[in-house]
Order: sequence, then structure tokens, then C-alpha cells
Amino acid sequence: MDNKSIAQMLAETADLLEISGGDPFRIRSYRRAAEAVENSTEPLAIMAGDTKRLLAIPGIGKGMAANIQEMEARGSLPLRDELLKTYRPSMLELLKLPGMGPKTVALLWEALQVCDVEQLQTAIDEGRLEALPRFGKKLVEKLKRGIADYRKNSGRFRLDQAESAAERLELYLKEFPGIDRITPAGSLRRGRETVGDLDILATGPACAEERVAAAVEYVAAYPPIVDLIAKGQNKVSFHLRGGLQVDVRLLPEASYGAALQYFTGSKMHNVSLRQRALKRGYTLNEYALARLDTGAVAAGATEEEIYSALGMDWIPPELRENQGELEAAAAHRLPTLIEQSDLRGDVHMHTQATDGRNTIEEMAEAALARGYAYIAITDHSKNLAMTNGLDDARAVEHMRHIREVDQRMEGRIRVLAGIEADILGDGEIDLSDDVLARLDVVIASVHSLFQQSEEEMSARLLRALENPHVKILGHPTGRLLLRREPYNFDLGAVLKRAAERRVAVEHNAYPDRLDLCDIHLRQAKEIGVKIVISTDSHHTADLDNMRYGVRQLRRAGLSREDVLNTLPVQDFLDALRRA
Repeated sequence: MDNKSIAQMLAETADLLEISGGDPFRIRSYRRAAEAVENSTEPLAIMAGDTKRLLAIPGIGKGMAANIQEMEARGSLPLRDELLKTYRPSMLELLKLPGMGPKTVALLWEALQVCDVEQLQTAIDEGRLEALPRFGKKLVEKLKRGIADYRKNSGRFRLDQAESAAERLELYLKEFPGIDRITPAGSLRRGRETVGDLDILATGPACAEERVAAAVEYVAAYPPIVDLIAKGQNKVSFHLRGGLQVDVRLLPEASYGAALQYFTGSKMHNVSLRQRALKRGYTLNEYALARLDTGAVAAGATEEEIYSALGMDWIPPELRENQGELEAAAAHRLPTLIEQSDLRGDVHMHTQATDGRNTIEEMAEAALARGYAYIAITDHSKNLAMTNGLDDARAVEHMRHIREVDQRMEGRIRVLAGIEADILGDGEIDLSDDVLARLDVVIASVHSLFQQSEEEMSARLLRALENPHVKILGHPTGRLLLRREPYNFDLGAVLKRAAERRVAVEHNAYPDRLDLCDIHLRQAKEIGVKIVISTDSHHTADLDNMRYGVRQLRRAGLSREDVLNTLPVQDFLDALRRA
């Protein structure tokens, strides 16, 4: 199990304990342990056999260390299993709705025997919630909207969740002798921000026709499977805990490239590619590219030879959405897409000064280890009180501390002084101009009043762009994937004004956000807005999330020239300044 899976199981146990009215101290210990595990930079599965190493993690005591070892050994936690016999697994889904905490779920179960989303909707429709304490009209309306969003997003998984599942499965498959190459396909390979299901292709000597049966049985025995859907001649389909469907295909080397191209998609990209093949006298399917007249195989082992045989450059998976990439590949004018190695710095992160988990020094060292030449420390400003945001006086003191750390780094990495300042309801920035003027990087973001009308939100953002010290507009649409829709505003007008004011727009690579999305990134490029990509890290481990954002930039067709933090530090700072 990876750290996220262990942390999720601990957190779910805490939720179930709270639903059951368990001991508050015990509940807190599980929540504290879940947080410690999620924030650990070392894989706990590797250290599970070493109790001393587990106990060295703050928040992990002897009992919790034993729980982690139990989870690693058997893939589940006995207390959680026991609680789920009384409290249905679907209750955990209720907790995903806005306004639904464990105590509210417990109340619904005790009073109305409601234990899933459908039963809750029925209770709302029948007016049965009105008799319960705390269920006023506002909460009921909030639940209605939450249920609608839940149904719309049901069966979708964030990019990082799907990738984590794929990585765990890949480690398992590699243990089978004769499986040499494993590649995720489908929307995960294309870098879509959310994934509906997971396609995994594998090849090697063990996948040859005469040997594949044993490999199929091995895949079907994958321990995290909760529902084996089908087991065929060379394919296994199943559900993982949480509902993600996985299809594993075991393929001979000769057709691996054709299958990879076919199952990567997208559907319309494949339709257009097959039409091109037909016009050139070929048929293309998941087995091979073959001549129509003779049936002779022209290509199939690699994607590159398939595209080449059709007179095209190989097309990066992120671009395969039938948005002109086939024509560009045929004309040899595909863009040179940005690579993660092109990035020189990460310029949005938080420290212990507000809601981050690490010190400035720790963030700097972690960024240096990842090859960055500079970072910007951008803790929250005062309006975000829940994060212990900085007022003017604390911001000045924090700035002094950042510059001291920058000096102590002795040129190994530049540490820039910044802030993520709040855009207030009227478009004002919640720190004084005097303080903002002294900072290297000022990100302005919306963190409140998401329900403003389109006109109010548009005016709010446009006014914020007029502030001469704002250099980057942070996570511009405010969305949280599968949890919160973007707020309503005129994006075109905001991007146009950002271009005029030379304010960069952030692509926030945190996998819950991925904001701006690929379509809006293309729009920004067309308008002439420069992009800054950053991780919004709250822990050193979050710096690794950059890869998810880079995929969205690639999906948008962006090159390194479109992204400011591919520049050396001084050029980056110069590019942030107004003309």
C-alpha cells in the first residue's frame, strides 16, 4: 500500500469512529496518524517491518505503528472492517457531500436510517430532514447542490489517484517473470484531469499465446481487487476499493504498439487516424496496421512505426484529442511541448508561517533536490484567517526571514519573498500597497465569496488586476476537481485584461485544482497571456505534483516559451514587471 492509501484508511477509520460516537481522543489519534502518513516523504510500506522507524514519525505511536503493519500485511484494518459491519461503506460517500460531517451522518442514520446518497435524496424529497435539528433550509439546499455535483462526478477519479493505482499495479505485475513492459493507456496516458477507468497494457515473453494463461491467473489474484468483473484469454477486468475499474491486457510484442495506440485514444483521434489509414490503403486496429489488399502487416510493434507508415510524426499522447494534431503531424509542424525538465523554479508554496507543514529552509532544500534554481515562498495573507494568514506586520517579518534564508543558501538556490494575497469581495487586495511593493512575487487569489454573481466576480477579478503590485493571478477559476465547480465570471475578459496589464496567470498543478484547465490554457495563449505553473505546495512532498500540471500544459499545446518559470531567475523577475 502507498502512503495515500494507508492515510485514507486511517482517516476513514476516524470517520467511522466519530459516526459511532467513539472516544474523541482515539478519533484524534487516527486523524493525526492519517495526516502524518500522508505528509511522510518516505514510503511506509518499505519501513513497515521496522517499528523504530515508524515510531520516529511524529504522530505515530506504538498502537498506530501496529495498525500500519497490519494494513501492509493484509491490506485492511481490523477496526475499520468491524465498524463497517455496523455502519455501511456508503456512509463514507455521504461524507463527501458539503455540510456532511460524521456527526451529521450519525444523526441521519439514527433518526432516519439514511446510509447512502440515494436515501438522502429521497429523505429530502419527502421533507423528512426538516424535523431534524440543524437541518435548516440553507443546509438542505446545499445538500441538494452537493448531491447533483456528486452524481455528475460519480465514477471519476483525479489524475493523481488513477496514477497511484497504476503505479501500485505496475509494481505487482513486474514481479511476474516474463512481463517486461507495462504502460498505462487511456485517459491517464493522455493526462486528462480526471479518469473514468484505468487501461493497463503489458507485454513480454509471458504474454505470448502459449504462456499467457498463467499471467492472467496472476493478474486475477491481485490482492486489492474487490470485484473481479471478467477474466478472459488475455484480459482481466476488476474493480479496486473506491470503485475504480481496471482493465489489464496482456499482449504479444508484435502488436503492442498498435494496442497502445488504440487504447490510448481518444476515440475521435482514432476514428480520424483510421480514416487516414483507409485512404492510404491500410486498415488499422488494436492488432496492427495492415495492407487492405494483401493483409500484410505494415506496422504494429511500436506507435512510432504506425504513425510513420501513415506519413506522420509521432503524436504525444496529451495531444490526441482530434484538435488538429493529425494535420500538424502530417505537415511536420507539431509544437515542441514543454517538459518538466524545462522548469527552473516553483513559485507558489506555503510554510509553517501559515498552513504549510515545513520550514522555509526545508522547502528550499527539497526544491534544490528536485533540480530547481529558485522558489518563491508565498504564504497566505490575513483574510484567510483559518490558515493563520499574515497581516502587514507579520508579512514584513516573514519577508525578512525569507531573505535571511536566501542568504544562507549561498547561491545554491534563490529563495524569493512572496505572498498569496486574498482578493476581497470588492477586488481590493488584503495587504497594503507598501508591503506588496517590497515583495518579489505577489499572487492574488480568490478564497471566499464563491457565490457572487458572474458580474460581481468578473468586476472583482478585473479590479484586482489593476493593482500595480499583483504579478500573478492564482488558480483563476477556483475549482476543486470533483468537489467544487468553478465560480462564475467572464474568463475571456479577465484573460484579455491580464494580457494588457502583463499579469501572468497561474496554472495550479495541485491535483485537486489543475486550474486553469487545458482548454482555458489554450485560450490564454491565444490571447497572449503568459503562464506560470506552480504546485501550491503545503509540504515538501507536494513539490512532486508538478508533473500533473505539466501534463495539462502539454495538453494545451504549450511550449517552454509560453511559461515564465522556464526562465532564469532574473529573467523571470523581469518578466513579471510591468512595462
